[in-house]
Amino acid sequence: MPSSAPPHLIELKLRDVHQLFNSMDPSPFHDKDLDADAEEFIVNWSREYPLDEEVRLRVHLEQWPPEDPARLIRDAVHNYFAYRAKLAGLEFRRLLREGRLSLVIGLLFLAACLIARELLTRSQVPFIGYLRESLTIAGWVAMWRPMNIYLYDWWPLRRTVRNSLRLSVMPVEVVGPEGRPGQALAS
Repeated sequence: MPSSAPPHLIELKLRDVHQLFNSMDPSPFHDKDLDADAEEFIVNWSREYPLDEEVRLRVHLEQWPPEDPARLIRDAVHNYFAYRAKLAGLEFRRLLREGRLSLVIGLLFLAACLIARELLTRSQVPFIGYLRESLTIAGWVAMWRPMNIYLYDWWPLRRTVRNSLRLSVMPVEVVGPEGRPGQALAS
């Protein structure tokens, strides 16, 4: 639920519009990847603010192109972060699938270790005690990965999805030289 506080401002200063995009990407501008430095700057600033609070982006261009770049920049930023949200969502689902599979494997291995441990309790050989304890430890160690996934690994991915979704709809404003605003596009 979005906060009623005014949106936090992220300001990005560029020489020209091409500096915002990955120069190796042959896609049209509205589908291009953002430059890694520009993306990192925007994402790092957005992480400074709580996920339930809105952010907005103001892009300062030193060299204003012949055509107003506001719509191009807005669409490119929104498309890029929507794509990043989709990728992070896919990674989240992959992690949960891996968690389910590792949980099944871990539980089966733990059960096998505990059954083998119980079978060894009848033996009177001195070193069997060490083997029994080793089986118990090995069984519980096999549970480490699913426990790690379900207790800790999913948090950063969910946070990335939420932040990318927030950035995919943030208002984008483009300002030219001398603070001359371009066509302000709210979203």
